[in-house]
Amino acid sequence: MQRTAAGLSAVARTSEAALVDRARRRDEAALREIMQANNRRLYRLARGILRSDSEAEDVVQETYVRAFTHLDGFRGESGLSTWLSRIAINEALGRARSARPHVELGTVPEQALEAQIIKFPVSPPGDPERTMAQREIQRVVERAIDELPDVFRMVFVARVMEGMTIEETADLLGVKPETVKTRLHRARTMLRENVEKEIGPVVMDAFPFAGRRCERLTEAVLKRLGFGG
Repeated sequence: MQRTAAGLSAVARTSEAALVDRARRRDEAALREIMQANNRRLYRLARGILRSDSEAEDVVQETYVRAFTHLDGFRGESGLSTWLSRIAINEALGRARSARPHVELGTVPEQALEAQIIKFPVSPPGDPERTMAQREIQRVVERAIDELPDVFRMVFVARVMEGMTIEETADLLGVKPETVKTRLHRARTMLRENVEKEIGPVVMDAFPFAGRRCERLTEAVLKRLGFGG
C-alpha cells in the first residue's frame, strides 16, 4: 500500500481526516479517541524536556486545549500525531526556558519540534520483594534517562520509548536521519554509563529472598522436619 511523505497510508489519512472533521464539530467521542491515541506519546515527549511528571501532564493538557481550539490550523500536511507532538514540544520548551533560561536543544528548532517512563512486567501477587526490586530498577533507569543531555534524551524518548522510525523522529525534531542515528548511539552509550553509575547499590539487593518467600520456605522445612501441623 502506498504511503505518503508523512508516513500515513491513503486509507489512514482519509480516516484521520474524518476523525479531525468530527473533532472540529466538537464530537466528544472523536476528542476522546484523539487523546487516548496520543496521551502517552505527548506525555513522554514533554517529560523528556521537562523531567517533571506534573509539568508534563500540564503540557499535555495545554496541548490538547490549544489543538482542539485551533483545529482549523491543522492542514494535514503531516500526521495529526506529529502536529500534536510539535505543539507539545513547543509548549514544553517554553516552560523549560522559563525555568532554565539557558536551556538549549542544540540544533533542534522550536518550530520543528514515550514518569512512568518505562514499564516493567508486573510481579505476581504475593511477591512484594520482587515488586520493590523492580520499582527500584525502574527508578534507576528513569534517573539515568533524565541525566541525558536534552538533544540525546529527546531522540531516545522518540526513537526507543515511543518506537518511532528514524524518519519519523527526524521529521519530528527537524534534523537529518543521520543525526538521529548518531544521537541515538550516543544516548545509548551515555545511558549505559549512567545506569552503571547508579546500579551498584541496587545490585546489592538483587534476588531478594525475604518476606513471604522466606516465611514460606521456612514453614515448609519445619513441616518436613515434623514441626507444627
